[in-house]
Amino acid sequence: MTEALSVWFPGRVVPAGRDEARARRLGGVRVDLTDPAGFAKVLDELGDVAVVVFCVEPPDAGPARLCLERGIHLVDVGADHRLLQAVADLDGLAARAGAAAVLSVGLAPGLTNLLALRVHEEVGGAERIDLTVLLGTGERHGDDAVRWTVAGLSEPVTARPRRIELPGYGTRTAHHFPFSDQHTLRQTLGVAEATTRLCLDSRPLTAALFALRRTGLVRQQSLLTSVFTRVHIGGDGFAVRADAERDGRRVSWALTGHGQSRVSGLVAAHVSRTLLTGRVCPGVHHIEQIPGLADLPERLMPDGIAVRRPVTGARQ
Repeated sequence: MTEALSVWFPGRVVPAGRDEARARRLGGVRVDLTDPAGFAKVLDELGDVAVVVFCVEPPDAGPARLCLERGIHLVDVGADHRLLQAVADLDGLAARAGAAAVLSVGLAPGLTNLLALRVHEEVGGAERIDLTVLLGTGERHGDDAVRWTVAGLSEPVTARPRRIELPGYGTRTAHHFPFSDQHTLRQTLGVAEATTRLCLDSRPLTAALFALRRTGLVRQQSLLTSVFTRVHIGGDGFAVRADAERDGRRVSWALTGHGQSRVSGLVAAHVSRTLLTGRVCPGVHHIEQIPGLADLPERLMPDGIAVRRPVTGARQ
């Protein structure tokens, strides 16, 4: 993300993170979102900050408020629907300050939301949307991402597993998983029913992971986080499929690529550029509510994203 933004806006990008030595090596500053006073001080010292990108989830909506009340645009790569809703509740504050925030930025949520918008419009207003995400288990993810995934396994299961065809991966069994899209899309698209499911590129790991959920062992979140932080069996590929239904008609779109973290960063970079060019109205929006980003999947094709109609396959 930083590399892409530096190409588009040379000399204007300031990397930031909790590791001060690393941030300094990159020519940036130390920022800890769990320290509101310290974060506010950094914003004030930098001055003339146009956009802040949250690549990790803060503990609450406080850091978002600090940005928006100063008129600073915000890009949030977070995936916790409760925290996203807390930031969405700052819509009035953002509008009054002339700032815009874009939420649901990344792969899932993010590109999933854009595919959902596409199938929703193509079917003429979906009654139901199903999103399926396949993630590569060979890619290394940060501790925060692993903890979020493990925590998601403890959420209530409200939908049955589904056998579904994913381009490049064949027919897979995907299990209900609480991606934030299942809440967001009901609000932004007015869809009565939205369901999100997950599987891994490794069939054995998929089976093992969701077997743990059935046994109740997912309550041991610290242990599981430690285990999955160290397990890297599989590749770095991913696939996303969106299905919409209305009056018996079904429409599907899918995309595939490699490097979930890299692609999430690229999505954040494109959203940031859209904000910096002044094409987003003040207020808080989810990515699918920004008309200028509807074709973002195609814009990412030079970066290895393939957008396609999935082969008709099993959907049970």
